[in-house]
Amino acid sequence: MAERVSFLGLGVMGYPMAGHLAAAGHEVTVYNRTTAKAEKWASDHKGAVGKTPAEAAKGQSVVFSCVGNDDDLRSITIGEEGAFATMEKGSVFVDHTTASASVARELYSVAKDKGIDFIDAPVSGGQAGAENGKLTVMCGGDKAPFAKVAPLIDAFAQRCELLGPSGAGQLTKMVNQICIAGLVQGLSEAVNFAKKADLDTDAVFNVLSKGAAQSWQMENRHETMSRGEFDFGFAVDWMRKDLGICLDMANEIGAQLPVTALVDQFYADVQSMGGNRWDTSSLLARIDK
Repeated sequence: MAERVSFLGLGVMGYPMAGHLAAAGHEVTVYNRTTAKAEKWASDHKGAVGKTPAEAAKGQSVVFSCVGNDDDLRSITIGEEGAFATMEKGSVFVDHTTASASVARELYSVAKDKGIDFIDAPVSGGQAGAENGKLTVMCGGDKAPFAKVAPLIDAFAQRCELLGPSGAGQLTKMVNQICIAGLVQGLSEAVNFAKKADLDTDAVFNVLSKGAAQSWQMENRHETMSRGEFDFGFAVDWMRKDLGICLDMANEIGAQLPVTALVDQFYADVQSMGGNRWDTSSLLARIDK
């Protein structure tokens, strides 16, 4: 059934995610800090534009967001002209930002006081996953609002799960980033080793990707890594933001993340090389330099 929804934040993830909602037949109103981008989206997808988050959210049954960080999220929800000011009781706010569990719980509580539901729903799959509608969505919140929004999320997701109460989605995304950090460092060392050993890297990783060492990173990044191509994908700056969230939470709960902390510093080295916007696979550039 078609719904009236909003999407706040039209970055490399939000733009195609909102597009999938429109393609699924929903009436979509968008908001973006850069109005020209929102207007382009509306032209491309026959949608509407809200000049503020509050205007975009007014009268909508579900409001989606995908912004940069905790502060951006607070701004579009509870800031001046934030969405919570105009959302109706019984509506649901679904946040796809990779943010802290604490801000998710904070906004869940504020929303509850207003009669609104809040679902933290960070995603994995990168820009390609967003464009292809094949994201994995990790959710935290209450069962009833999740059941309401899950069919809408299916427009851009290959898997969507409720993993626990408010904050559980963000905590699961932290687990995801911890896994990726170690994988990319290991793959970077492996590619460097194979090149130093004068092996045919394409042949090597085509074989290894069918065995126990297989990973998404190997299958999707070994060729570009071997060629030294990093000007695409999930930016190092964003990965450092995410790993900072992981490390802060680890300190709070008493978890040990020695490898993650080390890889975070390796990404700092990549930033010092000018690789702020390079893909996360650019850890190899640090080893190859």
